[in-house]
Amino acid sequence: MFIGIDTSNYTTSIAGIDVNGNIQIDNRKVLPVKKGQRGLRQSEAVFEHVRNIPNLTSCFDQFLDLKNCIDAIGVSVSPRPRKESYMPVFRVGYAVAKSFADVLQVPLYTFSHQEGHIRAALIGNEKLRNRLKTPYLAVHLSGGTSEIIKIDPFHHTSEIVGSTLDLNAGQLIDRIGVSMGYGFPAGKELENLAKTAKDFDIKIPSRLEGGNFHFSGQENYIHQLIDDGNNLCEIAHALFECIGRTIGRAINFICENHHIETVVFSGGVMANSIVKDTIQKRLKRQYCPIFAQAKFATDNGVGCAFLAKQSYEQAKAGMQ
Repeated sequence: MFIGIDTSNYTTSIAGIDVNGNIQIDNRKVLPVKKGQRGLRQSEAVFEHVRNIPNLTSCFDQFLDLKNCIDAIGVSVSPRPRKESYMPVFRVGYAVAKSFADVLQVPLYTFSHQEGHIRAALIGNEKLRNRLKTPYLAVHLSGGTSEIIKIDPFHHTSEIVGSTLDLNAGQLIDRIGVSMGYGFPAGKELENLAKTAKDFDIKIPSRLEGGNFHFSGQENYIHQLIDDGNNLCEIAHALFECIGRTIGRAINFICENHHIETVVFSGGVMANSIVKDTIQKRLKRQYCPIFAQAKFATDNGVGCAFLAKQSYEQAKAGMQ
């Protein structure tokens, strides 16, 4: 079995997959945020992870012989795969993973939270994995990240080719949701509200600078719509449509300029059906989108488990 651990800013995750890639464990717990607040301090999130981990790892009591059951452990240790990328919350996951690996005497592989998201997006899309042997785009949309990355698997390089110039997409959603009286994170409740909309006359402008985009102006625009007494469900729908339209336009621009045909979409915002449908409508036909399943778009440890399996098998093959 291969274990994956992820302690992001808002979810504690423990996952396990078997040698055939079947998911055996997928335990997650969203960190609590007080009503009216728009997030957690790092110190608060670290404390919640420490509280959650023992409950999430209790599932291992079903494995009587862990030493012969666990082949490798994978853990996210940073937000992005860059030297300067750091957040204290990921130290909790690393501490647990390192302790497990040392006690069980199994390999420990470290990844970024972003890499875990991208790998999780491929679950259920295995038939399209051959498209990732050539350069492709990976879109990561969440509360902490809104980036479009060009990945070259042959040269093992990645480059940010598009990103938000102010707010992240998830930040915009949560700020509007909290202002409407919903809890944090507000994405699911706001989506349920948006799905009750019957009129779609509201259109929120989008702004791009090449492959980069803005969301702060949209926040001000939406607050004005609310102050003017517009229907909240229509505003919510227009918000998600705006995000999808913005990203779709950015993808079309980047794919054309970088001669890329395949795009992988991941991150919590991509669990939203309105955002996904809007992107699909906006993308030009020659581009192939790979969307994460909704349950694997949000924060999870499954991506790290699959990456651990991949790293272990590559290392084993190299020794033969």
